[in-house]
Order: sequence, then C-alpha cells, then structure tokens
Amino acid sequence: MKLKLWILTLLFFAHVNIHAGYINIAVAANVSYVIDALKKEFYLLHPNIKVKVVLGSSGKLTAQVKHGAPYGLFMSANMLYPNTLYQEGLAVTKPRVYAKGALAYLSSKKQDFSQGMKLTLKSSIKKIAVANPKTAPYGIATKEALENAGVYEQIKHKFVYGESISQTVSYAVMATDFGFIAKSSLYSPKMKRFKEGEHWFSVDTKLYTPIDQGIVILKGAKDDVEVKAFYDFMFSAKAQDILRNFGYTLP
Repeated sequence: MKLKLWILTLLFFAHVNIHAGYINIAVAANVSYVIDALKKEFYLLHPNIKVKVVLGSSGKLTAQVKHGAPYGLFMSANMLYPNTLYQEGLAVTKPRVYAKGALAYLSSKKQDFSQGMKLTLKSSIKKIAVANPKTAPYGIATKEALENAGVYEQIKHKFVYGESISQTVSYAVMATDFGFIAKSSLYSPKMKRFKEGEHWFSVDTKLYTPIDQGIVILKGAKDDVEVKAFYDFMFSAKAQDILRNFGYTLP
C-alpha cells in the first residue's frame, strides 16, 4: 500500500513538472556523494533542465521501476540490475558502464591497515558495517572480498547491515567499529576528517569482481531529449573528470 501511494505521489509531481524541464533519475546510493557535483556541471550546459534525484539501493530502485515509478534514467551500482530491466523491456538503451567503483575499509579510530583483512579479526572490532548483499552491489563485492580473504565465516556474526551503501557509511562512522564502504564516499567534504592510511584504506581490488556501474534510459523516457542530454553528459570529459576526482575509475 505504501509503495503504491509513493508511486502515485511521484507520478503527480512528474505530471506537474513535465513542462518545467524536469527529469527524474534513479541513482544508486554510492553516487550520492558525487551527484551534486555532476548536477552543477550539467546545469552549466543545460540551465533549463532541472534534475530530480531519487537515491536508494540499486535493488530497491529496480523494484520501484518494475512497479511503475516514473524515472527517466537509472544509474545503478552494478550491471546486473540494468541488464535485468533491459531484458524485461523496461529500459530502451543497452546497459553501459559509466564508472567503476571501489571498496574501502573505514574506521572512526586509527587502525593498522597493513594487516589487511586480518584486521577484522581483532577482538577490539566487535561490529562491522557492511552493505546488504541482497539489495546493494557493494554488499555483494564486500562478501566476495571477505570470502576470498578467508575471514568471512569468522566475522559474519559481527555484521551490521545497511540497506544501501550510504546507510552503511553512516553505520561505519557512528554505530560500529569498522566498515566496508564505497571509496567514493571518502571524497565527500563531510568525510575529510578521515585520513587515508589512518582511518581508511582501499580494499585490494584482486579480492572482488570489478564494480562496473551501469546506466540505462528507461522505457518511459524513450523519446525524452532532456533525459538523453543527461545520459550523454555522463560520458562527457567533464563528467568523467568529476567521477575520477571522487575515486572512481573509468571504463
């Protein structure tokens, strides 16, 4: 019932704004740290197009699209969800990688990151924030990395699950001793107090499958030139520079 009410509300605002140059885009939570910088640059090129962003885990956003949420564009944290929407006829462009994400360790207290994954075994680390692998691609990558490092079974009782990577970042900072987060979050101005090598460190990329983040134009925006403008912008040199500055690597 709540989902239906939410969709009807969004449909109403989408109708109201249809002539006002608004586009609605669904954006994976890890992109929340860079989306304002992307929008700012986009507005310099297209001042008459306003971008409304709905943030969430890729899995939940995909469910909303399947229930009729009127998004024009979907920026996922992996390729699985965009591929699913494309195969089901809910996306009109073939999924394309716009950036590659990365995992990082984070602790509000200084840590000896030279220990690598063995650091998570310390008795002083009682709670570890991880994204839920059922809804968040970064959670899938975290589980894979921990399994490949041979520590997953020993520490899984410590996990505190975030439904999205942004919620996981909040838990890592305020509610747990340690966390596995999107590296991009560490480039947010709010995270500047955390120093690389002291509070955070990159997880060895050999431990997990590359996090290819995919973008698609959705069925309802098939002929929407404004949505197409933002889609094209994401592959421009300006947008790619911004993504690089937030810790992403490029396809």
